[in-house]
Amino acid sequence: MINLKAVVLSSGGLDSTTCLGIAVDKLGRENVSALSVFYGQRNARELSSAKLVAEHYGVAHYEFDVAAIFSNSSSALLNTSTAELEHSTYGEQVVDGGRIETYVPFRNGLMISTAASFADSLYDDETVELYIGIHQDDVAANAYPDCRADFIQAIGAAVNIGTYGKIKLVAPFVGKTKADVVKIGVALKVPYEITWSCYERGDRPCGKCATCLDRAKAFAANGIPDPAVNYNS
Repeated sequence: MINLKAVVLSSGGLDSTTCLGIAVDKLGRENVSALSVFYGQRNARELSSAKLVAEHYGVAHYEFDVAAIFSNSSSALLNTSTAELEHSTYGEQVVDGGRIETYVPFRNGLMISTAASFADSLYDDETVELYIGIHQDDVAANAYPDCRADFIQAIGAAVNIGTYGKIKLVAPFVGKTKADVVKIGVALKVPYEITWSCYERGDRPCGKCATCLDRAKAFAANGIPDPAVNYNS
């Protein structure tokens, strides 16, 4: 019998927390670990949320710092940036196929590779499912090319080959919208009230940045209020 484990890339946000809920529901908390990555993000509040989420589910939580890799990046999503974020949707920000201001160079590629090495080391005798919470809305107008289905398929194949077939990349929301993610999470009783999605610096969600707008739209599509709004106010 295969001893299956899971490592979930956990940002503390809505999508990755839903992935964690799925993994725990499937395998039990004793077989799941959460991995968070500090890459120099604009608001490190999400890492605090990731810790709260891990505590909620009772899973082991690990954190890596790879911020130095992006020390030369001008991405507005990094804490070294002095740029003001655009308060509009991802689709509205993409012009003529160019990069949007919150794109961080090959971030998902780095995180997936890091998590694969970590999972292969942590669970050296087990098969591991590596979860990432990307979804279709992340690909709007090619805003984030490292969220595309063909990218995930390609890097997933590379991870599997490079780990003797031991690590399987799982992206349960490819082809699904954020509203679909919320629907799944609500059914699993995911603790959305302790998640954090906002890109802006501050202690409260701004409600205007692209990820806040996407999140509000997703909850509205399900006919329910975002529980994090009051929790974080």
